[in-house]
Amino acid sequence: MSLKFNLLKTTDAGGRRGQMHLPHQTVETPVFMPVGTAGSVKAVPQDVVESLGAQIILGNTYHLYLRPGHESIQRLGGLHRFISWPRAMLTDSGGFQVYSLTQLRKVTDEGVRFRSHLDGSLHFFTPEHSMDVQIALGADICMAFDECTEYPADRARAEESLRLTMAWAQRSLDHFRAHRHEVPWLKDPRSPREGDLGHTMTEGRTQSLFGIVQGGMYLDLRRESAERLVEMDFDGYAIGGLSVGEPRELTLEVISEVLPLLPENKPRYVMGVGYPDEIEQYARMGVDMMDCVLPTRAARHGLLFTSEGRVNIKNRQYAEDQGPADPSCDCMVCRRYSRAYLRHLMQSSEPLGATLNTIHNLAYYLGIMRRVRADLAAGANMPEPVRP
Repeated sequence: MSLKFNLLKTTDAGGRRGQMHLPHQTVETPVFMPVGTAGSVKAVPQDVVESLGAQIILGNTYHLYLRPGHESIQRLGGLHRFISWPRAMLTDSGGFQVYSLTQLRKVTDEGVRFRSHLDGSLHFFTPEHSMDVQIALGADICMAFDECTEYPADRARAEESLRLTMAWAQRSLDHFRAHRHEVPWLKDPRSPREGDLGHTMTEGRTQSLFGIVQGGMYLDLRRESAERLVEMDFDGYAIGGLSVGEPRELTLEVISEVLPLLPENKPRYVMGVGYPDEIEQYARMGVDMMDCVLPTRAARHGLLFTSEGRVNIKNRQYAEDQGPADPSCDCMVCRRYSRAYLRHLMQSSEPLGATLNTIHNLAYYLGIMRRVRADLAAGANMPEPVRP
C-alpha cells in the first residue's frame, strides 16, 4: 500500500491542510523539506534537524549513486539506517543533476550517458536504472526520471524535452510498480516507536512514486504534461523545471496553471523553491510540498533569513551587535548567540559559523510552514506575504 493523503481543510484562496502517511512518518502538510544531498543536511547533525521539526528530508540519487554507491547503502540496510534518520525521506531521480552536467552528458531516447563530476568515469542512467537506484536506497517517496528544460528554451527544445519526459515517466512507473518493495521500519533503539510522531504501521507501507510535470515556460505544454501524468496515475505529482533562471512572475504563472489540473486527493510538490516569502505564497496557492538548498547554501555564505529581512552577517555593522540574529526567533541560535559572535565565526572561517547559520535558517523556514499550517487549520486565508 503506497502513501495515503488526507486533505483536512482548504481555504478560499486555495491553501490545503493535509496529512501524508508514509512508512517512516505521517507528514503534516504543507511542508518544507530540507535538502540532504549526500545523506547529510549540510553542517547540521541529524538530531538537530529532528529537533527543529523537520518531518522529511531529501536525498540525492545522483550523488549517492556515485558515492558511496546505492548497492553499498542497500547492504547497510538502506539510506534511513545508513544516515540514522528515522523520519520520512524523498529521493530525487538524478535527472536535474544530470541536466546540470551540460558539457558532460549525452541524451538519447534510451537515457542519459554522462561523466562523473568526481573522476570523469562514464555512466548511463535510464528511467529503469534510476528506479533501481532509488528502490535500493529505500526512500519513502521516489521521483520519476525526467528531462529538465533549461531557461530560456525555444519551443522546439521544450517539446523535445517534454516528449522524453513523458516517455521516461511511463517507463519509470512501469519498472517501479514491478520492483518497489515495502519500506522496512528501523529496528534501532534510536528510532521512534510505532505511534510516535504520528507514525502508522497500517498506511503507506510501500515506496511511492511521483511524476514530474515539465514543458518549460509554455503553458500548453505544461497542461499536456500534467494531464498525461494524471492519466498514468502516480502516487503524487511534482512541478519541475522551475527556479532555473526564469523571472518569478513566470514561476507563479506555471504553478497557477498546473495546480488545478492535479488531483485533489494526492500530494502536490513544487521542486527547488524558494525564498521564504515564496514558499509561504506557494503554500497559500495549494502547494503541499517544497524543497530548496537556499537556507543551507545561503547560511554557509553568511546570509541569514529573518523576520526583519535578509541579514548578511559578515557585514561590519554587526561587529559589536549584541542582539540575536532575529529578535523574533526562538531557535537555539537566537536564544544563545549574538550577531557579533556569528560575524566573528564567519570572519574567522570557523566551521561552527556555517552550522549555527544553517540551524537558524532551517528553523526560520520550518517555522514559516508551522505558522502556515496553523492558519490553514483555522480556515484562515493567509495574508499576502511581504517580499524582503
